[in-house]
Amino acid sequence: MSFGEVRRITSLVEGDWVEQCCVSGLSSGEGLIWAIRDPVVDRQGGEEKIADLGVTDKRLLVQEGELSQALQAIARDGNTLSAIIRLAWDGAPLRPLTKNAKGACLLPHISIIGHITVAELQRLLTTTDTANGFANRFLWVCAARSRCLPFGGNVDRHAILRLAASIREAIDFARNVRDITFGLDTREQWESVYPDLSAARPGLLGAVTARAEAQTLRLAMIYALLDRSASIQPQHLRAALAVWKYCEDSARFIFGDKLGDPTADQIMRLLRGAVGGVTRNEIIDHFKRNKTSSEISRALTLLQSLGLARSCSVDTGGRPAELWFSTGRI
Repeated sequence: MSFGEVRRITSLVEGDWVEQCCVSGLSSGEGLIWAIRDPVVDRQGGEEKIADLGVTDKRLLVQEGELSQALQAIARDGNTLSAIIRLAWDGAPLRPLTKNAKGACLLPHISIIGHITVAELQRLLTTTDTANGFANRFLWVCAARSRCLPFGGNVDRHAILRLAASIREAIDFARNVRDITFGLDTREQWESVYPDLSAARPGLLGAVTARAEAQTLRLAMIYALLDRSASIQPQHLRAALAVWKYCEDSARFIFGDKLGDPTADQIMRLLRGAVGGVTRNEIIDHFKRNKTSSEISRALTLLQSLGLARSCSVDTGGRPAELWFSTGRI
């Protein structure tokens, strides 16, 4: 429903794009490529024949009302959707390396809007999705209804027409821009925020926000073009940083201080609830001895490397006990 007003405005700006380039139904990487495929050529007997004319407009907006379905598809063995989405974000040519795949696209321009509840996202986003960079190619935005309107809203038509005209002017301007640069006053500002944006952060939150600088820069470029400017000015960067801050806060709300490693996450919760520390044997007993010693050692090493846990030896009159504490950091 929230997309309705956006569709209404964009229909006034570029109706053909809305009708032809706005789709839904993410299920496979090959299917995504087919929606923007280049001409398909069959080569038989030394001759080339156009088997499919392909799609001229490479701009594609995928609007998923249930992103959970796409995440479930990604989890299936052999599904290429995650890999293709990652390549599309990078702007790389899309060529699936599967035997029967015919489609390819050299110049993709793909955007994805997905809706999902926090509970479903936490359940379906796998450790692999975070480790391979799939998750940090999205901007995570928490949204909630701000008002209860039994009879819906009533957006002023004249305001919509003015907004559509402004967007049309921005699009016409952007089509003639080849390069976007930093304004002189913006370079210093970007230099000051870049170290913090690009700094590595631990845990699952760090994994899903690892492309902070790239995401912020893309947002700033969009704001500049909407303002019909070929250079990023301070106000464009400030706006982009504000959007990114909201996305980062949303990611923190969704993923909290989880590490994305179930064993390490459980041990961290155990340590935080124990004032006097926990011995290694108590950690093993906590898992009812369903975790191997090597798996627990790996999780403890991860916590220690991230500065989230520390250990010490305690004299017991016999073999020293290994005691583990939470550092309280995240």
